[in-house]
Amino acid sequence: METKAFQKIYTRITQITKATCSLKATGIGYEEMATVNGRLAQVVKIVGDNVTLQVFSGTEGIPTNAEVVFLGRPPVLRVSDDLAGRFFNAYGQPIDGGPEVEGEEREIGGPSVNPVRRKQPSKLIATGIAGIDLNNTLVTGQKIPFFADPDQPYNQVMAQVALRAKADKIILGGMGLTNDDYLYYKNVFDNAGALDRIISFVNTTENPPVERLLVPDMALTAAEYFAFNKKETVLVLLTDMTLYADALSIVSNRMDQIPSKDSMPGSLYSDLAKIYEKAVQFPEGGSITIIAVTTLSSGDITHAIPDNTGYITEGQLFLRRDSDIGKVIVDPFRSLSRLKQLVIGKQTRKDHPQVMNAAVRLYADAANARTKLENGFDLTDYDERTMNFAREYSESLLAIDVNIDTTLMLDTAWKLFGRYFTKAEVSVRQEFVDLYWPADE
Repeated sequence: METKAFQKIYTRITQITKATCSLKATGIGYEEMATVNGRLAQVVKIVGDNVTLQVFSGTEGIPTNAEVVFLGRPPVLRVSDDLAGRFFNAYGQPIDGGPEVEGEEREIGGPSVNPVRRKQPSKLIATGIAGIDLNNTLVTGQKIPFFADPDQPYNQVMAQVALRAKADKIILGGMGLTNDDYLYYKNVFDNAGALDRIISFVNTTENPPVERLLVPDMALTAAEYFAFNKKETVLVLLTDMTLYADALSIVSNRMDQIPSKDSMPGSLYSDLAKIYEKAVQFPEGGSITIIAVTTLSSGDITHAIPDNTGYITEGQLFLRRDSDIGKVIVDPFRSLSRLKQLVIGKQTRKDHPQVMNAAVRLYADAANARTKLENGFDLTDYDERTMNFAREYSESLLAIDVNIDTTLMLDTAWKLFGRYFTKAEVSVRQEFVDLYWPADE
């Protein structure tokens, strides 16, 4: 071993797997960065003086006498206002042709905020998507996943949320994006003139999968700078957490760890919690809200990744294709925001909770009517009306391409109530019926 400018250099590797290499070294820290034969690597395991490094681009062609240089620090991100409007790779290096960012170096992947320093979330984050804002309202400091099948347009939904959300900064962490998806995000943000408030960290399918493990920490380190230091409302969009978990499993399997459920590592829960628990509302005003896509395999909600995610997060948003209208909607039955009651009817119009409940109940009646129809039973007049209501409700409020504010969402729901039902059937408090029941329906 030799030491050069505070860097420890070793030249004897004891073991090499497809993604990792091991050697004897001392004075090394967890998550410390290193180069192995010039390739970036990170410490993932220390037992005594046996140190295991994951090599991001794989170990193929690395000899046992390769030079291993420990950099003496975990991965870092330079933070400043110059991050805004830029695209970076998993290491925080620019990939948009722009200059390096000047600023303070911060270690990524630090601890989440002490609960004593947190405030109960209480501010609405409006996305303009009625399936979210009307039925599953998001609150600053919340953590919530989008559960979607791989063939659903979840990247388009995330891009729409980024453009519409009332937030000071939007930070995108893209893991395993195809080049088409990456260019899609870039073009959408460029064309909307919204780049000045969006920061993107991107790992594409052409990059090594293990690099994905750095992306959420990069995104959240940037988020903490703007939320804590700048007191800004920050929305972090992570896509796709299933590909992130797959990268975790690649590393753990190649380190010969015994896999847990669905070939995932036993540490999956804590690995995911470390990310999601960064969501926070600071008493001083800044906040980090996290929306993360988790793609489902054949709609399997019991798979280890969505299953663990459900224990950590505060609800979920479910995308589904509605065959009646041929569009993707936010499913009102399977979606849930556990914090919505903190803001609906308080920061939105007072009739919001009643309208939301009435609409979902009538939508459920339509689902029952559809079951009757499929089983050959005769439909009542009420059944027919609920099915017509459900079709219009999906088209004008649940579809992900609807972009209106919450007041207009509520007015639209009242119009549909008046078109298809009597006041008694809608069963909303009289004071709201007197105020909002449409005169012309």
